[in-house]
Parts: sequence; C-alpha cells; structure tokens
Amino acid sequence: MSAGGDTLARTAERHLREPWDELGLQGPTAFAYQRAGATFGIWIFIASEVLFFGALFLLYTAMRLEHAADFAAAARETNIVYGTLNTVLLLTSGLFAAIASQAAEREGLRRLTLWCLTITVLLGLAFMVVKGLEYHEDFEKNLVPGAHFALERPATQLFFGFYWLSTALHAVHLSIGIGLVLRLIWKEWRAPGFLFESPQVEVAMLYWGFVDMIWIFLYPMLYLDGRSG
Repeated sequence: MSAGGDTLARTAERHLREPWDELGLQGPTAFAYQRAGATFGIWIFIASEVLFFGALFLLYTAMRLEHAADFAAAARETNIVYGTLNTVLLLTSGLFAAIASQAAEREGLRRLTLWCLTITVLLGLAFMVVKGLEYHEDFEKNLVPGAHFALERPATQLFFGFYWLSTALHAVHLSIGIGLVLRLIWKEWRAPGFLFESPQVEVAMLYWGFVDMIWIFLYPMLYLDGRSG
C-alpha cells in the first residue's frame, strides 16, 4: 500500500465511530460511508429545524398582515445599530466557518483550520455580547411585553413577544454552535490531526451556517420593517 493509502487508512481507523466500525467494511470505505451518513444526518436535522422556524415565521407573517401599522411602529423601536452590527459579525463568522470546513480537508492546513475556528468562536461570542447589550437597553426602555410595556398600541406587544422568543431561540442555537466549535478546537489540541478529514468539522460548520441563515431572516423582520419610508 502506498504512503498516501496508509495515511488514509490510519485516518479512517482513527475517526470511525459506531455503528460504522461494525459493518465489516474496510477502513477508507467505512470512513466514506460514515462521512456521508454524518452529512446526511445533519441535513435531516437542519430540515427539522427549518420546519420549526418556518412555523414561527409563518406565525409572524400572519400577525404582521393583521397588524401592519403596529408591527411597523414596534420595529422602529428596535436598535438597528445593534442589529446591523450583529448581522456583520455573524455573516463574517460564517465566512471563517466555511474556510475552516474546506481547510480541514487538507492535513497541511491545520493551523489555518484552527485559526478560522477560533475566529468563528470569537465572532459568535461577540454576537452574544452585543445581543446582551441590546437586551439590557430593551429592559431599560420597558420593551418587554407585560403590565409596564412602553408602547400604547396593543398589537406592538405581539411584535415584541415574537422578538424576544425568536432572538432567544436563535441565541440558544448559536450557543450550541459555539460549544460545538470549541469542542473541535479542544479535540484538535489534545490529539493533533483530529480535524483532518473528520466529518465532525463539516457537520459543525453546516450547523453554524444554518444559524447564520436564521438570522438573515430575522434581521429584516425585526429591524428593517417600518424604516423604509
């Protein structure tokens, strides 16, 4: 067997997980099946999440059609500076996540992969900090639905109910993504070469891209409505 074949076989043996290591397939073949299965699995998961968020967006659309003026007035109360900054941070993190996913397929790009993963995490954390500042401002302005809500129009509370629910769910998903990327970095530092050809990198980066896409929908819904005129 050639040196390249030996390397691929060792890589496959190192990364095989249940049940792929019990199928009776040879190392590289089993590894290829495992990689395809992992990718297929994350796409199935993302599809289920799309159904979940799709229902949430459909609910927003119905309420927006029923209370267009109130929703536009409420959206003007959101902080577009914070929202735009977070959009830039998250889209930039998605760029570095994509680079990390591609770099992880080449063993000689270990340092680039680690740097891109680290930058992805830092940008994700920066997003959370900015969102925390925005939440603090919202509390100070009494923009939390309830007895002391600042806006007079009743339907504006529906908008901010959606705002708090959707951004909190997005923050939970982003926190999971940060945890996944931190795990990859930690595993690579403990066992150099872990990221090379590992399907876990591609799976984590696909999840991160999904979190980015959700925010791309939330940004115009929460921050741009009512500001076009």
